[in-house]
Amino acid sequence: MTAASLELLDAAALAGADVGALRRQVKDMLPRLSRAFEEGVDIDQLLRARALAVDELMRLAWQRHLGDDAGYFALVAVGGYGRAELAPASDIDITVLCPAPPDRAQASRLENFLAFLWDIGLEIGHSVRTIDDCASEAGADVTIATSLMDARLLAGELRLVNDMLAATGPSRSWPSAEFFRAKRREQEERHAKFDHTAHKLEPNVKEAPGGLRDIQMIGWVMQRHFGTPQLADLVTHGILTADEFQGLNDGRRFLARVRFALHLLYGRREERLLFDAQLKLARQFGYQDQGRNRAVEQFMQRYYRTVTELYRLNEMLLELLEEKILLEGGEPAEPFNARFQLRHGFIEITHPNVFRETPSALLEIFLLLQQNPQIKGVSPTTIRELRRARDLIGDDFRRDPANRELFMRILREPHGVTHELRRMNRYGILGRYIPAFGAITGRMQFDLFHAYTVDEHILFVVSNLRRFALPRFDHEYPDCSRIMQSLAKPEIAYLAGLFHDIAKGRGGDHSELGAVDAEQFCLEHGLSPYDARLVSWLVKHHLLLSVTAQKKDINDPEVIRTFAETVGDQLHLDYLYLLTVADVRGTNPTLWNSWKARLFRDLYEQTRTALRRGLETPIDKEELIDETKQAARARLLESGFDGARLDALWANFSDEYFLRHGEEEIAWHAELLADRAESSTLVRLRRDVTSGGATVFIAARDDGSLFGRATAVLDQLGLNILDARVVPVGAGHAMHTYIVLESDGTALDEYRELRIVEALERKLNQAPSLLTVKRRVPRQVRMFDTPVEISFNRDPWNPRTVMEISASDRPGLLSEIGRAFAETGIRLQMAKVTTVGERAEDVFFITDDNGRPLDDPARQARLEALLRERLESNTG
Repeated sequence: MTAASLELLDAAALAGADVGALRRQVKDMLPRLSRAFEEGVDIDQLLRARALAVDELMRLAWQRHLGDDAGYFALVAVGGYGRAELAPASDIDITVLCPAPPDRAQASRLENFLAFLWDIGLEIGHSVRTIDDCASEAGADVTIATSLMDARLLAGELRLVNDMLAATGPSRSWPSAEFFRAKRREQEERHAKFDHTAHKLEPNVKEAPGGLRDIQMIGWVMQRHFGTPQLADLVTHGILTADEFQGLNDGRRFLARVRFALHLLYGRREERLLFDAQLKLARQFGYQDQGRNRAVEQFMQRYYRTVTELYRLNEMLLELLEEKILLEGGEPAEPFNARFQLRHGFIEITHPNVFRETPSALLEIFLLLQQNPQIKGVSPTTIRELRRARDLIGDDFRRDPANRELFMRILREPHGVTHELRRMNRYGILGRYIPAFGAITGRMQFDLFHAYTVDEHILFVVSNLRRFALPRFDHEYPDCSRIMQSLAKPEIAYLAGLFHDIAKGRGGDHSELGAVDAEQFCLEHGLSPYDARLVSWLVKHHLLLSVTAQKKDINDPEVIRTFAETVGDQLHLDYLYLLTVADVRGTNPTLWNSWKARLFRDLYEQTRTALRRGLETPIDKEELIDETKQAARARLLESGFDGARLDALWANFSDEYFLRHGEEEIAWHAELLADRAESSTLVRLRRDVTSGGATVFIAARDDGSLFGRATAVLDQLGLNILDARVVPVGAGHAMHTYIVLESDGTALDEYRELRIVEALERKLNQAPSLLTVKRRVPRQVRMFDTPVEISFNRDPWNPRTVMEISASDRPGLLSEIGRAFAETGIRLQMAKVTTVGERAEDVFFITDDNGRPLDDPARQARLEALLRERLESNTG
């Protein structure tokens, strides 16, 4: 089926049709395009068919409104419409060319023409220009110059189009060298908006690196320099091989189909592969769940691998075009060694068979780039040969001791480790050398927690570790930098980073499976058995520190002792701490905040103290409580606080209070409570300099509902609640402490602090039923069907129950849980609040109303049933 044979319009009914009839024809185009797409009509034919249908409507409107001026104006399609590539909701851009500015009557007819197009449902972008206007505006703006290059006559004077093309062509403005520089700069700026990665959670099919715009950019450069808009001519001009062009064209067609499907799905111009679209397009493109490998993840892996390959091709093409357009030919090469030389500052092979004759050169080139930072990059012809020679990296290559030594030298070099690992990944070398890494290339996890594909995440983790090793980044994370720079073997951290998630998607525990791979790889690459076991241990336990800090009570000495026993020694702790910080920071930029940094640092410091003290003589609770009391008393007495008054105040406090709060915080509480009337509600807030968060302190009567009421107020204010501690103080009273940040993870400003205190003071005395959270559930969270999971476990060291809840993260979640506690007579001691993408994974340390663990299965069942009723019926 050809584009012309696709009947998107009823041609017989066009001639005498009124506005309403034409509008119906325009509206009917979308379902007709949808049917043709579902029937498998070629994507290029579909794009052209819509453009031709719009052409017919344009000419009809032109004839009706400007027929008498047909020889004066030229109606020209520009941009994507000029290329006759119109997706269902693509921009329809036109330019009306005229030899001189239109007079009043002509301008009126043009206005009627344009209004008619909008009336029949064509959303157009338009300009009316003289040839001089085009020359002036194109000369000043490369984007306008680019759009006019795609000009295609629809009606009127061909001479005007030819004059415009001559006036805006490379002989008059933007000669090919300047045009190339401008478009490359434009691409770099565009890529920067996407953090130079195509692997975003909801990628932009058109604008992101490796997207359709990158391919169009190559075509524009070709057209400006060679005078041809056809990508196939890349082969004719010796820039691409036939196979490379086939890969480029296949990638373009796949992305064009994805974009076409997006426009059909939404009925508007949407260039992002949003989560709901990913699910629907996966089914539409024929993918099905295969065990744990979901259809959407298979579809997105194909997408990410496609854009990655197009990104590689784009990089190589730009270098090849730069050679032809900007660099003077014939410059002599500067010998480097028998295999490599420099030309124009780029490293290149000395002859085409270098990699075939010396396969180890496939790794050597990256080592040379590290050792010689003055090298600008790899020449495009060498990139091509690298790509062709990837098949040489097989089992024999990996077993070769020389190649294993080269790879370890790359990891141990003082410069360029991350840069060259990324380059190895772009050129497809890293996934060949470590096949398990190749298996996860482009693999995504369909959730909000993991912002990048697995391979991108792994390289971000290694990059984060690398920054700890470089003194110029000491200001970012001073503690991590100090620890990393004291380690004798930083490559152990890099190897743990490379392997920590390498077994994702295989089924089973990826930490266990990755640990096996890591130990084998390390032993094969000459690491000592101890170092190999250390890397393997880090991979196996890479989640341990994060889970302990965020889900356990790290104020409890028993938790610290158990964690320290697992870690074993200071060296393991140092590496694990560094890997954890690098891992969480590299998972999702929005997840890392100052509170997490403090939690991890506190766990690290407490464990270091326990290891230094000796695991055989751990600190006990009584000793820790006594030390905290004495330090807080000394601080208060020094400031003039009366000792007898302090004893009276502390008489109502349990030992748990002194376990959960530090000496400085205890002193602050005492000063606040000294003058408080027993029946009043006291609310205070202060910034925590070390965590960047704010501590909200509430002392008030508490019948069990205060947690639900306080969290409702804080949540409605748009705050992110990170931690909650509740301490009973005498009969019917309690002290609540909440750690909060802004929803984006930033600290509060002074104005917000005043608003929070005022809102709590005003609303905490209201009935719980009046305190509701009315903020909307974020769009991305609504895309996921997160089941409610609830578990109860006895705290092994304390008389309380640990309840864990996993549910969809949404406004009001903590308040609903708090209300359920109040209705069932549950007392909360502490809450650890964690958001994992679209999921809330919260831990609550609870007792019954008599302060005993919630051991009764019937009572647990009643609480669980109430929580499920509340949480499952309020999914947003």
